[in-house]
Amino acid sequence: KYYPPDFDPAKIPKLKLPKDRQYVVRLMAPFNMRCKTCGEYIYKGKKFNARKETVQNEVYLGLPIFRFYIKCTRCLAEITFKTDPENTDYTMEHGATRNFQAEKLLEEEEKRLQKEREEEELNNPMKVLENRTKDSKLEMEVLEILQKLKELNQRQASVDFEAMLKQYKELEEEQRRKEQE
Repeated sequence: KYYPPDFDPAKIPKLKLPKDRQYVVRLMAPFNMRCKTCGEYIYKGKKFNARKETVQNEVYLGLPIFRFYIKCTRCLAEITFKTDPENTDYTMEHGATRNFQAEKLLEEEEKRLQKEREEEELNNPMKVLENRTKDSKLEMEVLEILQKLKELNQRQASVDFEAMLKQYKELEEEQRRKEQE
């Protein structure tokens, strides 16, 4: 590019773009959902041309939250969802319902059980001892099972292919000699 000698970049006016400007982006559906108007299932990974905007007055630890607008593939009804950086997920806003997620429920149940266990241990020192013994017992069982698996693998891995090939060649030679005789 050519810049003339009297060029001053400070004289160029700045663009006045609105804060809630929408961009068109190509994205995949982040979760399974079902359209509320027509009942069409939209599966995770389905590609859409979506409009993306920054949600005003919503920030999580300095991270902006984005809202996405997509259209149902069957009835063209608008579906919106936004990012949820706190849970590293997306939240459904309207136009569709999110389908059942077994993994998410399992994680929540696991967290709840861990929290209950920690509360019990804080109140009862005997419970701490019991939990430690259970954990060490479980760890010992896991180590024993691992040791057994390693032994099994070593038995199976001790196959000597060279010896097998040599034995096969000897058998072939013996068969040739018998045929020649």
